[in-house]
Amino acid sequence: MLNDELNKELQPEILERKLASVQEILDVQPIPEADRIETAKVEGWTVVVPKGQVKPGDKVVYFEIDSFLPIRPEFEFLRDSSYKKDDFLGEGMRLKTRRLRGVYSQGLIMPLSDLGLPENLEVDTDLTEILGVKKYELPETALIGGASLGRRPDFIVKTNEIRVQNKPQLLNELGRCEEVYISLKLDGSSHSVAIDRDGKLRVTSHNMELKDENKQNSFYEFVKDNNIEEKLRKYMNENNLNEAVWQGEWCGPGIQNNKLMLQKPDWFMFNVYGDGKRQDLDTLLKVSEEFNLKHVPILERLSGKDFSERFPTSDDILNWVENLKVDTYRNQLPEGVVIRPTEPIYSYTIQSDLSMKVINNKYLLKE
Repeated sequence: MLNDELNKELQPEILERKLASVQEILDVQPIPEADRIETAKVEGWTVVVPKGQVKPGDKVVYFEIDSFLPIRPEFEFLRDSSYKKDDFLGEGMRLKTRRLRGVYSQGLIMPLSDLGLPENLEVDTDLTEILGVKKYELPETALIGGASLGRRPDFIVKTNEIRVQNKPQLLNELGRCEEVYISLKLDGSSHSVAIDRDGKLRVTSHNMELKDENKQNSFYEFVKDNNIEEKLRKYMNENNLNEAVWQGEWCGPGIQNNKLMLQKPDWFMFNVYGDGKRQDLDTLLKVSEEFNLKHVPILERLSGKDFSERFPTSDDILNWVENLKVDTYRNQLPEGVVIRPTEPIYSYTIQSDLSMKVINNKYLLKE
């Protein structure tokens, strides 16, 4: 049945994230004092697998963490460790970061044959829809409050940084930049304010355009209380823009367990767009200061050369993030960091502005 689905001439919507995909085993390593398990490497991810199950060069199906696998015989071996029943997603197997024998295991590796898939599938083939895999998260309509006008407008870029483990080669691209910066990734919800080319105000959550309903949505009320529409129009006039977008992380009570321990919700800017182009870091800081708006904490600015010397591999920067301590989180584990060039640069690897996130593995274990 799976082979028939693969052969259908369909053009599915491009997924933001390949939760299930064909990948190649890059390396296999033993685990000290472990007789039955070892680690396998796909992309920048390390996964614990049964000893002898795979070898370097094998093509396998890799399921990322945050995957919610459907109830199917092939996944029943996960029931004791991963079964979840969710009011929104239904029943399935949730994949999380785990630690076994002192080694992080992130995701699941299965041979293609175990899922009835042909061996000639190309590396990076997206199997998310074919295998019925969903992302384990609450639907946004259950989180934003109030009503929506529909999907987020296309001109407002969806914020979805790629993880370093998915594309470790981005480290090399960042190393060739004149300067990069590291910002703290705040654990909230991405929200945007924009003026479109028709002069209309657009207010969105991560996926949805929000409706202006009196007191029904806390972010829309924040936009009105802080005169952000007026500030955004002033910014556009000052810079002769036809269209502009400000994006930030919406944090506070009722949002992702309020990791920042804020007394009331607040918005921390991380993107400024003008006529479709993401602006540089200095513009972001200037906008934040001029219009009295907060921005995400900037931890460091350093040359690309210095960045490469400090973080030559994904393991190096993952280890650094694990030991990162910041006052912002009041001794709680930070979720991670985002790394970008201070001047936006296009990446052909990810076919968008060069940017990546590094999520704290200790945070993932706890959460």
